[in-house]
Amino acid sequence: MEESRDEGTGRAWFLAGMRGIVSLPAMILMLSFVGFCAFTAQAGAPLEQVIFMIGAVWALPAKVILVSSIMSGANLLTAFIAVTLSSIRLMPMVAALVPEIRTTRTPTWLLLVLSHFVAITAWVFAMERVQAVPRQHRVTFFAGFGITLVLANMALVALVYRFVAEFPPVVAGCLFFLTPVYFLASIWSSARHPVIYVALAIGLVAGPLFYWLAPEFDILLAGAGGGTLAWALERTWRKRREVRA
Repeated sequence: MEESRDEGTGRAWFLAGMRGIVSLPAMILMLSFVGFCAFTAQAGAPLEQVIFMIGAVWALPAKVILVSSIMSGANLLTAFIAVTLSSIRLMPMVAALVPEIRTTRTPTWLLLVLSHFVAITAWVFAMERVQAVPRQHRVTFFAGFGITLVLANMALVALVYRFVAEFPPVVAGCLFFLTPVYFLASIWSSARHPVIYVALAIGLVAGPLFYWLAPEFDILLAGAGGGTLAWALERTWRKRREVRA
């Protein structure tokens, strides 16, 4: 069946996804990768390994953990487990995005391939814009953005690697921090349910608390504990509303 002119072609929507590289989420991530590039240069990681790492391990915190593990002398198995545990946090994002972009004819292997590109920036970008894309072209649209984002950051690192080694640590740290700050602001502004605000508020309080109590497990405890507490509070509030009704 011929595609509607209003809906466009798959090629047009792939190019539309590629143009997302000039969006605010992509720009913030690219600045964060400049900070990561400075970090790897100061750590003495070879340029070709850094470029390969960006393509193969698509999540900035996981790459930071990998480089930090190597610098601390951790063995390969320890580094592998640490990066894996860090990346598990992306599974809920994949679970939320896939129903929004797939159709009954989308092959599973394609969704598995595209899940590699799901990280904070790609997820925020897609969830904010995918509703405006015809369903049969959403996978193509996301592929255009995800692939372009990875390749653009690989090229960026290749260009700036030799110029950022002298960055003061505080500058690199500030650039790193841009992505989580943007992610937090985006989730807060686009939240559709009160429980999200509760979970974010609890996480902001629990994160520093657990860092002080158990720095080795602070993110895990704050995420699991804060999320569970937010769910329990929302469930209790909803039951009370039902009783009053």
